[in-house]
Amino acid sequence: MRLSNIEIIAFDADDTLWENENFFRDAEKEFCEILSDFDIEENTMTELFQVEVQNLEIYGYGIKAFILSLIETALLVSNHQISQHQIGKILQIGKTMLHKEVNVLPGVEEVLTKLSQKYRLVMATKGDLLDQERKLKKSDLNKYFHHIEVMTHKKERNYQELIKHLDLPAENFMMIGNSLKSDVLPVINLGGSAAYIPYYTTWEYEKMNPNEIKSDRFFELKDIRDVLELLD
Repeated sequence: MRLSNIEIIAFDADDTLWENENFFRDAEKEFCEILSDFDIEENTMTELFQVEVQNLEIYGYGIKAFILSLIETALLVSNHQISQHQIGKILQIGKTMLHKEVNVLPGVEEVLTKLSQKYRLVMATKGDLLDQERKLKKSDLNKYFHHIEVMTHKKERNYQELIKHLDLPAENFMMIGNSLKSDVLPVINLGGSAAYIPYYTTWEYEKMNPNEIKSDRFFELKDIRDVLELLD
């Protein structure tokens, strides 16, 4: 399929532009160690996932929402026997995550530099507004983007609002990200194009089989630098 009609390219941020999910995996391990006296890691992780999914509509995404779910899970797993000291250690996990360095992924700046000469670029990500603003500033990538959108969710209605705000038809919009469920499928369903660049670790909630997406506007890439060849 020719992509000559693309005018605006939107990029997911976490695990597309910079590292993110691996920090959550490390935090989960530390959390399970704190709760090791109450239950085995496998049971704690199962409980945590259920709590996180139930809380998505209330808290949304991001580190602050994650920490609230950790505390709720700790209370459930420990039958409210967890100590104040242990709660403090869980809160410290969140503060440590919020002060992590921002590690821009290989090839990102090269791709943004070249694409910004021809296209309007947008950063479309979900998560906590304050944290995403912090990471964008630390990354020094904001200079490449025509528009920054921190979305509460990444569902079809959210992309529809974004595309309407950008004032272009969906067929002239392309999304690039590491989540099939959040970055690809909603955009494809709206009539746009999307490129999937998998990251080495993915939150269970975001997992989906690429074979489920049947569209000639869907592209599976191995590296963000492949975007340049795709759009050449």
